[in-house]
Amino acid sequence: MAGRIFLANVGANASHRFSSPLFPDGTFEFVPIPEDVDLAGPSIVRYRDLRSHNASGRDLTDHIPSRLWDWAAHSDPEFETFTYGDNCEKSPRAASLKQLERGDLLFFIVRTLSVADRQHGFSLVGYLEIDEVLSDVRQRPSAEVLRRFGANAHIRRGLTDAALWDGFWAFKGTDRSRRFHRAVPVTRELATLVFAAADGSPWRWDGGRTDLQVIGSYTRSCRCVIDPDQPCHEDRAAFLWKWVAHAQEETNESRPADAEED
Repeated sequence: MAGRIFLANVGANASHRFSSPLFPDGTFEFVPIPEDVDLAGPSIVRYRDLRSHNASGRDLTDHIPSRLWDWAAHSDPEFETFTYGDNCEKSPRAASLKQLERGDLLFFIVRTLSVADRQHGFSLVGYLEIDEVLSDVRQRPSAEVLRRFGANAHIRRGLTDAALWDGFWAFKGTDRSRRFHRAVPVTRELATLVFAAADGSPWRWDGGRTDLQVIGSYTRSCRCVIDPDQPCHEDRAAFLWKWVAHAQEETNESRPADAEED
């Protein structure tokens, strides 16, 4: 099977008061978080610049508050050249991503909003199969590195202000990385059979919290969720890939070739 599987919670969430839209047929649009400062420069992507994945030529302003249309969007991960960046040196939430190695998979979970019934949920939207890692970036990379990583939001930030070469890490996916065509729902059933708490114990669904709150709490920090060297994790991986395939309705498109079952 493929390497270890890590999980990163990305995109607009409850604190931003908007989310990535989920359509009745399972397709979705990914809406990123705002930049923490309003950056300027030719490398910066603003919310009004974001293009629809599902409707050619359309933007995403229908799903974004008008107050943000001219604000800089932290478009990360990006699914054109398949890169992702994070502040692994200074953010405890992202520290475990420093363990990522070539061949590992980094899955992305996002908070979604159903346009049909206005209900929130969580979905897997794609993954990187890690090919290359830039660690602790403190200065402008070479032209060749910029060619490979130039679409990443952290690189774009650094190009506007040298102070923003601030020790971030960036990850480049292979050509087997994927943005899923349809969102993969993250439910209590999936979490029970695939995920565990940091200490290996099952998720706890009590305490008066909704399923949405439980999923959000356990996925707040990035970490490895499946390690093929651990007991029973191959079974977890097999169930996850079946769950992904069911959501896509196309088994072969959604997973790496070497993740096929025996």
